[in-house]
Amino acid sequence: MKCPQCGNDNPVRMLICGLCGTSLGAYTAGVSTPQGMVSFPDAIRLGFQHYFDFRSRSTRAEYWWWVLFGVLANVILSVVDMMPGTYNWETGYGLLSLLGTFIPALALGARRLHDINRTGWWQLMYFGAFFIVPVIVLIVWAIKPSDEGTNKHGPATRHHTSQ
Repeated sequence: MKCPQCGNDNPVRMLICGLCGTSLGAYTAGVSTPQGMVSFPDAIRLGFQHYFDFRSRSTRAEYWWWVLFGVLANVILSVVDMMPGTYNWETGYGLLSLLGTFIPALALGARRLHDINRTGWWQLMYFGAFFIVPVIVLIVWAIKPSDEGTNKHGPATRHHTSQ
């Protein structure tokens, strides 16, 4: 199946373009069918594939699968960081977990905010004085459905079919 975004030829059963990560599941052979959600392994692959992509959009499924992966990876990487002594007890992060999951999590957070037509700079609220209020606001925004169609941050990542 040809990717509408980059033109890459993908295997027929692919839901996501292997080159650019664009969803392919909305249309098959000219017939509208509902798109499938991003799976856990696909979300991990897309998270690392778009490691420094702070400009495009990401779906709710991609975001929440990455959150689950981030929690699991941070637990494992923190234990590994404790062995050579690169774990910082004050911040709760080690060198590996910081490099491995923090930067792509910021990028994915920005892309998720773009998906609801907000700027990624809203993530700076995490570093504010009243931590609980920004966390609640950002969680509510992360739960919101994607904007349909194109917004100022690019085309929709999930194509809805009219029925």
